Amino acid sequence: MSQAHTHSYYAASANKHIQCPTLQGSHSADVCVVGAGITGLSAALNLAERGYKVTVVEANLVGWGASGRSGGQMIFGFGCDMSVIEKSAGKLAAKAMWGMSLEAIDILRQRVDKHQIQCDLQQGHLHAAIKPRQMRELEEWQASLEKQYGYASLSLWSQQQVQSKMASERYIGGLYDANSGHIHPLNYTLGLAKAALDAGVTIYTDSAVTKVTRKSQANICHTTQGQITTQQVLFCGNAYMGKLVPEISNKIMPVGTYIGATEPLGKARAEALINNNMAVADINFVLDYFRMSADYRMLFGGRVSYSTLAPPNLTHSMRQRMLGVFPQLADVNMDYSWGGNVAITMNRGPHFGRVGKDLYFAQGFSGHGIAATGLAGKLLAEAVAGQAERFDLFNEISHLPFPGGTLFKTPALMLAMAWYRLRDML
Repeated sequence: MSQAHTHSYYAASANKHIQCPTLQGSHSADVCVVGAGITGLSAALNLAERGYKVTVVEANLVGWGASGRSGGQMIFGFGCDMSVIEKSAGKLAAKAMWGMSLEAIDILRQRVDKHQIQCDLQQGHLHAAIKPRQMRELEEWQASLEKQYGYASLSLWSQQQVQSKMASERYIGGLYDANSGHIHPLNYTLGLAKAALDAGVTIYTDSAVTKVTRKSQANICHTTQGQITTQQVLFCGNAYMGKLVPEISNKIMPVGTYIGATEPLGKARAEALINNNMAVADINFVLDYFRMSADYRMLFGGRVSYSTLAPPNLTHSMRQRMLGVFPQLADVNMDYSWGGNVAITMNRGPHFGRVGKDLYFAQGFSGHGIAATGLAGKLLAEAVAGQAERFDLFNEISHLPFPGGTLFKTPALMLAMAWYRLRDML
C-alpha cells in the first residue's frame, strides 16, 4: 500500500495530482524506470522522445520523495566543490561536468517553457555569509569559478548590498547568482509526469519493485502484483531505493532535512523581507535556506537528521530557526512543517553509473538535486541510446562506501558531523 504525500505546503498547493494505476500482471517495455521523481521522469520523457517504450514504476505516488518535498532551490554546480571532482576526474573532466551543471538549469527552464509547467519558477539565488571566514571563502569561490571555469555571472555583495535586498541583520555579505533560482518542486515534478504521459510513457504507482531478476537477454522488475520484462532498467529511487541494488546501497546515506511554511504574509510584508524574490542559503555545513512562495509564505528550511528521525516538536524548531534570521516574524504562525530524506555521498559528489549489463543508476545528489536530477535523466537516456560518453564521465568521480556497514554507518556519520557542526560555530 503506497503512502500519501507528506503533509506539506507543496502537497496542499499542488496544481493537480497525477492518478496512475497499480502494476498488475505481466508487461514488457524497452526500458523500466524505478522511481517517479525528477530523475526518473526526466529519463522517461527523454527516452520517449527518442521513440522508446518506457514504463515507470513507483512505490508510492508521483513526486512522493525528495522531488516533491525539497527546498526547491535551483543552483549551479553539484553538492561538492569542483575541487573534489577535479581531484578524482582531472581538470578537463571537471570542466565538462561544470558545463553540464549549467546545462541542468537550462534543461529545467526549457521543460517549464515547452510543457507550460506552472511551478512558480523564479530567478536569483544568494549564498550568504555569517562570519568573516565565510566571506573569504565566498571571495575565493567566486575567483576560482571565474578563473578556472569562466563563470562570470556571480556578484559578491557587501553587508549593505545584502541588507538592501533582505531585511535581516544575520548576514555580513553574500555571493549572488542571477542564473540560479527556485521553483515549486512538486508542481514541477507533476508537470514532468504529465509531459511523460503525453509522450506515451506508462506510469504505475503504489507498485514498489521488490526485486530485479537479471538475465542475459532481458531483465525482470518484480512488484507484489506484477512484473515488467525489459531490456534496460534505470534505478532512480535515490534515498528511497533501500537495498534493491546491493552494489550501490552503501555509497549513499539517507539524511533527513526539514522545512516549515508560514501563514501567508501578504505581498507588502513579504517584499519588505526579500524585495527581489531570491532564494537564500547560508554556507554553514548544517545550513539554513529560505525563500518566498508564490502566495507570499516564508518557506524556511534547515536542520538535519542523520538518523532520519524528525526532530521533536518540528514546527517549533523550524520557527525558532526562522526567527534567528527574521525576528520581525515573531507574530507569524507556521502553517506547515515537514521533512524528507535526501541521499548524500561521502564526498557529496553525484554518483552515476552501471551495475551490470543494461542496468543504470543515478543517485547521491547530496541536497543539490533540483537541477542536477533533470540532467541525470537526460544523461541516462543518452546512455541507453548508446551515447554514453557524458554519462560515463561521472564515473570518474571516485566514491567510497560509508564506513561501519549497515549497522554502524549512521553512528559513525553522526560522530563525524559533530565536528562540522562545531566548525559552523567558530
